[in-house]
Amino acid sequence: MDQDLVVRVQRGDERAFDSLTIADYPRLYRVANGVLGDPHLAEDATQQAFLAIWRGIPRLRDPAKYEGWSYRLLVRACYAEAKRWPDSESSVESRRVEPRTADASTMVADRDQLERGFRRLSMDHRVVLVLRFLLGMTPEEVGVTLGISRWTVYSRLDRATKAMRVALEADGRPVAMSAPERQESLP
Repeated sequence: MDQDLVVRVQRGDERAFDSLTIADYPRLYRVANGVLGDPHLAEDATQQAFLAIWRGIPRLRDPAKYEGWSYRLLVRACYAEAKRWPDSESSVESRRVEPRTADASTMVADRDQLERGFRRLSMDHRVVLVLRFLLGMTPEEVGVTLGISRWTVYSRLDRATKAMRVALEADGRPVAMSAPERQESLP
């Protein structure tokens, strides 16, 4: 992120904030959609995060830490959206994958199964999984972003993985094998 742009926003430059919003929207929306699993809720959470950014950016001490700080505000907005709409579920229809290979129906079924399992996870678990695996943050970076220790991140990742496995098994279908595993198991 351009630190000069962040400094200009800190000084109240509305055009700089417009530029910052345009530049950051895809990054923040991607995380919100990953955490919430619903494009409408993700849109609302992203907008709430930008409102919090505008209000709080004058107090941001180090412009170099803007990115992690903005993720923290987004995560808070995701929690607030999830509380506002506790009965909402991700729409598998909104994430439909069009078949592109001969085995596409299996890939779509596997993706649907993963989405159903992901919806059953707690927000804490979803957040660490999205930051770690969707964004590729290290556990240390996830910890700094969320304001928790890296050991807490490791614990949440472990619990999230176990909870995901349980959710997939509860789905009533055996956990799908990858294509190479299926080929190896054929006689």
